[in-house]
Amino acid sequence: MPCSSLVKSSEDNGALRNFKLNESTFLASLMPKKEIAADKFVEAHPEFDGRGVVIAIFVLAKYGMTERWNGKVDLVLEDMHPYSGVDPAAAGLQVTSDGKPKILDVLDCTGSGDIDTSTVVKADGDGSIRGASGASLVVNSSWNNPSGEWRVGYKLVYELFTNTLTSRLKKERRKRWDQKNQEAIADAVKDLADFDKKHSTVEDANLKRTREDLQNKVDFLKKQADSYDDKGPVIDAVVWHDGKLWRVALDTQSLEDDPECGKLANFTPLTNFRTERKFGIFSKLDACTFVANVYDEGKILSIVTDCSPHGTHVAGIASAFHPEHKCDLINMSYGEPTLLPDYGRFVDLVDEVVNKYRVIFVSSAGNNGPALSTVGAPGGTTSSIIGVGAYVSPAMAAGAHCVVEPPSEGLEYTWSSRGPTVDGDLGVCLSAPGGAVAPVPPWTLQRRMLMNGTSMSSPSACGGIALLVSAMKAEGISVSPYSVQKAFENTCIPVGGLPEDKLSTGQGLMQVDRAHEYIQKLQNVPSVCYKIKINQAGKLTPTSRGIYLREASHCHQCTEWTVQVEPKFHEDAGNLEQLVPFEECIELHSSKKEVVRAPEYLLLTHNGRSFNVVVDPSNLSDGLHYFEVYGIDCKAPWRGPLFRIPVTITKPKAVLNRPPLVSFSGMSFLPGHIERKYIEVPFGASWVEATMRSSGFDTARRFMIDAVQISPLRRPMKWESVVTFSCPSAKRFAFQVEAGRTMELAIAQFWSSGIGSHETTIVDVEIAFHGISINKEEVVLDGSEAPVRIDAQALLSSEKLVPAAILNKLRIPYRPIDAKMTALSADRDKLPSGKQTLALTLTYKFKLDDGAEIKPQIPLLNNRIYDNKFESQFYMISDSNKRVYAMGDVYPNSTKLSKGEYNLQLYLRHDNVQYLEKLKHLVLFVERKLEEKEVIRLSFYSQPDGPIMGNSSFKTSLLVPGEKEAFYVGPPTKDKLPKNSPEGSLLLGAISYGKVSFGAQEEGKNPEKNTVSYQILYQVPPTKLDEDKGKAFATPCTKSVSERLEEEVRDAKIKVFATLKQGTEEERAECEKLSISLKSEYPNYTPLLAKILESLLSQDLEDKILHNKEILRAADEVVNSIDRDELARYFFLKTDPEDEGFERTKKQMETTRDQLTEALYQKGLALVEIESLTQGENASALDSAEGARVVDRTDDHSAPDTDSQKDPFEENFKELRKWVDMKSSKFGTLLVVRERRSGRLGTALKVVNDMIQDDGEPPKKKLYELKLSLLDQIGWRHLVSYEKQWMHVRFPVSLPLF
Repeated sequence: MPCSSLVKSSEDNGALRNFKLNESTFLASLMPKKEIAADKFVEAHPEFDGRGVVIAIFVLAKYGMTERWNGKVDLVLEDMHPYSGVDPAAAGLQVTSDGKPKILDVLDCTGSGDIDTSTVVKADGDGSIRGASGASLVVNSSWNNPSGEWRVGYKLVYELFTNTLTSRLKKERRKRWDQKNQEAIADAVKDLADFDKKHSTVEDANLKRTREDLQNKVDFLKKQADSYDDKGPVIDAVVWHDGKLWRVALDTQSLEDDPECGKLANFTPLTNFRTERKFGIFSKLDACTFVANVYDEGKILSIVTDCSPHGTHVAGIASAFHPEHKCDLINMSYGEPTLLPDYGRFVDLVDEVVNKYRVIFVSSAGNNGPALSTVGAPGGTTSSIIGVGAYVSPAMAAGAHCVVEPPSEGLEYTWSSRGPTVDGDLGVCLSAPGGAVAPVPPWTLQRRMLMNGTSMSSPSACGGIALLVSAMKAEGISVSPYSVQKAFENTCIPVGGLPEDKLSTGQGLMQVDRAHEYIQKLQNVPSVCYKIKINQAGKLTPTSRGIYLREASHCHQCTEWTVQVEPKFHEDAGNLEQLVPFEECIELHSSKKEVVRAPEYLLLTHNGRSFNVVVDPSNLSDGLHYFEVYGIDCKAPWRGPLFRIPVTITKPKAVLNRPPLVSFSGMSFLPGHIERKYIEVPFGASWVEATMRSSGFDTARRFMIDAVQISPLRRPMKWESVVTFSCPSAKRFAFQVEAGRTMELAIAQFWSSGIGSHETTIVDVEIAFHGISINKEEVVLDGSEAPVRIDAQALLSSEKLVPAAILNKLRIPYRPIDAKMTALSADRDKLPSGKQTLALTLTYKFKLDDGAEIKPQIPLLNNRIYDNKFESQFYMISDSNKRVYAMGDVYPNSTKLSKGEYNLQLYLRHDNVQYLEKLKHLVLFVERKLEEKEVIRLSFYSQPDGPIMGNSSFKTSLLVPGEKEAFYVGPPTKDKLPKNSPEGSLLLGAISYGKVSFGAQEEGKNPEKNTVSYQILYQVPPTKLDEDKGKAFATPCTKSVSERLEEEVRDAKIKVFATLKQGTEEERAECEKLSISLKSEYPNYTPLLAKILESLLSQDLEDKILHNKEILRAADEVVNSIDRDELARYFFLKTDPEDEGFERTKKQMETTRDQLTEALYQKGLALVEIESLTQGENASALDSAEGARVVDRTDDHSAPDTDSQKDPFEENFKELRKWVDMKSSKFGTLLVVRERRSGRLGTALKVVNDMIQDDGEPPKKKLYELKLSLLDQIGWRHLVSYEKQWMHVRFPVSLPLF
């Protein structure tokens, strides 16, 4: 079948191997151009070097970018990286060959680099402002700021860096930190040694405490080295308006060793990149380039960095020049499998961009080959996108890949994804070079890097298309994605000689020069694409874009298909000028009429036309067959196929023998060769055990093995393995299969494996099907005591039935407690059509009573990106301090969280408010992974009463073909349910029924490790009623009515007193007046005195000494009102719980004890505060502790402990110590004060650290601030800097922006 009249022969592909590798050809092979005739085209047309064309490069869901191209199609695969970006400082990306800027704009399309700069500050008289991090920053006096308003924000710099760069910086920073820490340890050890040398025996209590303090310092420093976790420096950002533009400056001192470097005032201000095209570098240490963009009137600063060399590498392959910003092409080098092809929000937007705005969209087909139907979304599954496969030429193999002996001719990379799509479309449109040595960011510490993948072939194609578009603009030819795609597809050089090779390579290797010749002849032809819709005759659904006969039922009978061809014009096409006159007489051709029959002619008008196609595969042999029905313009046959209808038939081999075994012997392999075997998986099979034997070779051989099945409304079910045979041997595999559906087994020798050996590898494969059929794949235990019956049978051969089931996850449902709808900024989130993007933020609250590993689950939205109608979904988990513990997206990650309460915010976007409104009450599950001790292993029974009676246990059985076995799986006993599993929650796990013959022994015990397992659920029922609830002892009241009334009045007065405000002098005077009145009315009544003390603590007076003396007096009143001897006797003596009034007395005594200890605690704080203030100290040691009022007494190294010199603080401390654990989080602060005023800073630090570790609640900021002050007082500057960085992690000012 001719591809086009312009394609003379396939000898051009062979010509690509007629090269001689010298220095010149070697360097040229690193950036492939010859393969797509780009070099020849530019040589012939130097003025069509890409000028006038703008390319937008979408790099891996991280950044979008528009840049110029200088005509150099500078062009490697490690797979599709998760995130990326473009570095404007990379080699070759600054200017074009004529000196014009190459990169026009750099945009962060994800918001991951956003900094909240909504906070406005003013500079003081010295030109200083307070940064968002809390640092004092000096602004440059030469910066023009008419309003005087400086917007501030901050960012943890590691959030902007790649994992690779972060890892490098962490190593270098750790090395410097370790050096400083070792110096501090050496000093601490020396101090301890000097003390021991001076004091040979230590018996004095004070000396013991001093030595303990010295030892604590040594221990603390050693532990710091073990727990070191670098969260990275903090950079401050400042944004202001200079009267014309928004300006940005960063303070990066935390990245520098030299304190004079990185200062804000020394930063050269930036503005939005597209305005001045300037970028910055954080520091010489990281060498990381960034650009800045300001949005929403200065409220959002976007710092754009790259998150992988991948994006810069892609940009180096395809780039363009244009004085304006209208985009002509988009390159997108990432994707993934999809549930539905050509469907989803992203596809809708792509269709609009292509059909309405005439933008050419190019994308990678994927790196999931060699099996068929592995093309990824969106590149390989979307009709509006040109999907590109990855080709390797002999020159590329010899040069870029440095193989010993290149292949004799070009071929598709082994891993390049193949078509067709699950709905029959070809999937791969064309191929381009899929490897290159291209520019990478400076932070990689190299200029260029080898990468290969369809991520590289896509920009290679995009660069070639840019050359053609440049020529079209220069020659006045209207640019249309429809005509451009057709020009390239109809002028490709075929790769491979078989029809089915199109499923790998598309129409072949693109050729720029031939496409140019084609487009010149096409300029007077209307720009039309032909939309194909196909239904099996008599059926309305499903609708497909090709004919894909994969299952056995379709491959043995004749089928009829209705094909609808609809000409599609661009949205700006005129009715009278273009649509009405459109009429084409089309001659229909079939590549093999014996199998695929179609009408001979078709008259096509704007409204489209349908016709029938009959496919008869009954006489075809087993295996892969590919055919096409294509339409040729009768008046202009030179145009080649106007549309193609792919017909793919994978006729499977039936497995009729029992036991079901199938063998493929003597398969011969050379580098790049692929064997595809199609097998009808017999009914009753659920897993495969395969053996692969290799022979006949010397050097090692690498093979890629894929097994793929396709089911409706599911992503292709794929098992894959890469194996290396270092010598002739055998490998065994086991994987799950779906009964009754065709399985493709693709075995490929890697394209570069065995090159130079000239020996054929012989491979034998034996496949044995196994299976245990059951009556329900998902087992649901409804929460009752009843077990669930399971019917099992072996249809193929005898199998050992070994049921195993576990419940190891708890899933609790939550509804949002808050839902907020906002319109995003118009300058950033408004679609070209004028639609404003809206965001819905849902807030959920959940609590963990113990630390756990959790994962949020949103069944409606999870695990779908391109086949999802919502354009984004992100979540963020934080605590009450706003510390973020986890962030995620459509693929949620497991996160380990400590005990406590958490907020989860879910962020969804769409331009349709009605869709978002429907999600305001979206159910979200928090899935908790159970600890090993909590995992429930379910039991099996042979009788329905087994769970209750405790007998008739079922363990194992031998299933004989034709016989059915029934047994029961019992629910978990209620005492086995994990705590905190509320009613309505689900316990999830896995259940399996058999195991592979060569598996490990443990696999049978854990169904999740078995080759085949199914989901099992248990619905948590309502908890049983507490029979003891409400049975508390009722104590008869012995008081008279008047006494009870008097107590009620008294308590009411105290309650009113507790609610009085004290914000002003008048309010405080009224409060004091009432307290005096109440004290005279109810003298020595402890609850009243405790409320008066509480009232004083809430006041903030200027006269600190007087205030603390009042607190001291009030605390003494509380202490003196309590009979401490009686209280001590109560807690010392055991009381009979059955005594009358036990519960009431216990509650009273515990309340009195709490009032006593609180008074003693506050008295201690007040004593130290008065002491420090009277001594003229300037700072309080407890400014950071509960609002208390304490400062250091570093000059007093021995607080009085003797009876001859009473110390009020020490006496109070000893009294408090009788009643409470002084190391608790509540009272430990006073212990820190005691150690600190005694000069024992190491012990004080140890106490603070222990309090932090023992505190089960979210971390308290006061404790970390206290720790910081102690580190600063000791002089350990490296630890002060380390803790300050962590403060921004633990206690951020606000949550980060989505």
